[in-house]
Amino acid sequence: MHFTPFAEDWAKLPVIVSGEGCYVTDDRGRSYVDGLAGLFTTQVGHGRSELAEVAARQMKELGFFPNWSFQHPRSLELAQKLAEVAPGDLNSAFFVSSGSEAVETVIKLARQFHKANGEPGRYKIISRDVAYHGTTMGALSVTGLPSFKAPFEPLPAGFFHVRNTQQDPEGAADAIEAMIETEGSDQIAAVILEPVQNAGGCLVPPPDYWRRVREICDRHGVLLVSDAVICAFGRLGEWFGIERFGVVPDMTSFAKGVTSGYSPMGGVMVSDRMVDVLRRNAPMFSHGSTFGGHPVSSAVALENMRIIEREGLLQNVHALEGHFGDELKRMAESHPIVKDVRGMGFFWAVEVNPERADGTPLTGDEYQRYFKGVLSKALLENGLVCRFDDKEDPVIQYSPALVADREILSRIAEITDKALTELERELGYRS
Repeated sequence: MHFTPFAEDWAKLPVIVSGEGCYVTDDRGRSYVDGLAGLFTTQVGHGRSELAEVAARQMKELGFFPNWSFQHPRSLELAQKLAEVAPGDLNSAFFVSSGSEAVETVIKLARQFHKANGEPGRYKIISRDVAYHGTTMGALSVTGLPSFKAPFEPLPAGFFHVRNTQQDPEGAADAIEAMIETEGSDQIAAVILEPVQNAGGCLVPPPDYWRRVREICDRHGVLLVSDAVICAFGRLGEWFGIERFGVVPDMTSFAKGVTSGYSPMGGVMVSDRMVDVLRRNAPMFSHGSTFGGHPVSSAVALENMRIIEREGLLQNVHALEGHFGDELKRMAESHPIVKDVRGMGFFWAVEVNPERADGTPLTGDEYQRYFKGVLSKALLENGLVCRFDDKEDPVIQYSPALVADREILSRIAEITDKALTELERELGYRS
């Protein structure tokens, strides 16, 4: 299984057999609020027959044909639609099948662009500590999680990490410039950042962070990349997430929500400037994959975007963002174990203190027992699929479908309240 410990009893894991809207049902008939949208993915919710029908029609018309020296209508239409909604001059699309492949593509594009632009010495990539960017070898190298990388080392050279906005809110942008200068401004190809960093628990940057990073990259001739695999297609209430911060990157990756997970797809949107340089000075972009821009996935993505527009789901996120955050913060007020509540859009985290009521830190087996045992079990048994994550500080993460209403969002906070009460009782915060 994916990212599932061998020591865990896989036979006891839930078997999810169906879904409808913001709910999923297991093989025992038990229903859960899907507070994670599958995995930050099912933006339009489960059970959308429109997407199944579009996929079936496309399979009958043209089930598959590659984008190697040929084209087909759906990927052309999708590329045009994405160019219409992407920020600034991000007008060219390159399609792959996953978020990891999208980040891998970004790395290759950055390096080939600089070679074509007469600066072949630019190959180094900067990203942030704790950030997760994927599992392929390049994307894993961009990832700032040493424990994820250790089993596969040595990894490719040329990847560097700086403190994130949670570790150093005031100095995080300056840390990027310092790294550029340390490693040589003529050797840095790109800086890759998520609009809101996922790993570590929905790390919302300071208001001027992205603007300052854009200025730093421009000053040093470095490409700025937004990794929007999670933050795009409405997760933050915008098509690509980065719009919330008022800058235009040179590239943005995407995946997950582009099809709401109904068919695999990822990709990269690329600036006109980059494409112009590559067209003039390179014979081709030397990269591709069999399933990139797959006809069925492209058709599903187009219909998914139509649903988002037709049902006003971006507007729904903006309208209910405050309610979701307020419900989580109100819930947290009665829980001394909660350290922080943060997020934006439909992307939130509740950070908890890993310690007993007397301040004794929980480590080793005790930590596993209470946080990955009591807390995670209580959330699921009370009917909520969410995510307990501890890549840095322990957090509960939420990412519901964009169709969620006030009742669903309040229900997420209510179930979290029950689970935290149970944990606090076990740890001596409550009698």
